[in-house]
Amino acid sequence: MQIKGVRLPGMSSLLLWGLLWEIVGRTGFSFFVPPLSEVVKTLFEIIGTTAFQKALYETAYAFCSGVFFAIVIGIPTGIMMGKNRLIDELLLPWVNIFLSAPLTALVPVLMVLFGFGMKSIIITTTLFAIWIIILNARVGVMQINRSLVEMATSFGASPWAAFTKVYFWAALPEILGGVRIGIIRAVKGVIIGQLLISLVGFGALFELYSNNFLMKHFWAVLVVLFALAFSISEFLAYLERRVSYYAAKR
Repeated sequence: MQIKGVRLPGMSSLLLWGLLWEIVGRTGFSFFVPPLSEVVKTLFEIIGTTAFQKALYETAYAFCSGVFFAIVIGIPTGIMMGKNRLIDELLLPWVNIFLSAPLTALVPVLMVLFGFGMKSIIITTTLFAIWIIILNARVGVMQINRSLVEMATSFGASPWAAFTKVYFWAALPEILGGVRIGIIRAVKGVIIGQLLISLVGFGALFELYSNNFLMKHFWAVLVVLFALAFSISEFLAYLERRVSYYAAKR
């Protein structure tokens, strides 16, 4: 971030928004926007409670499980679509449909099929994340230099060896980009699942605090959620920059 040619340290924009939040909260503009300092104080009060730790565990479990399945299924599927035209023509329309469709509308269907428990929440999280991962992996494979593919073929590489030693690494920048966006979408998916399917985890805390107008507590949980999503996103963005030379070599 730069102002009049002066480069500010990283995270400066977040500090500016935090200052603005504090000012708006201090003016008493709205009951629903308490000062940031009060939110942080409340966060330290509730972070050690059993209810918060249980909610954090349940949310982290559903989130990590959903992201795991999205990555394990999405990356191989995208790579197969990128290297096989028949598979691509069969799956691409469905991937585009689910990527653009309002997945929240599918939640009642998942509840009927898989019940009201953690399984439905994990599946919802996976569905929110997987489609962009598939598309990015597909694009990454389609942009691989043909000489790499010909080299693998000429040396008699098996499909598995070509996948693990050529396609995956050559498409890694796009794959990481898809995973990063998928994780951001997964945060939305896990909270929607916990609010609509079963009131557990952070979803239960949001419902409890909003119904009782405990806005400091509500924003404290929301800050934790945003911080976790932002930290994971920035870490993956760092990995993208570290492997960007693969794209340059292509």
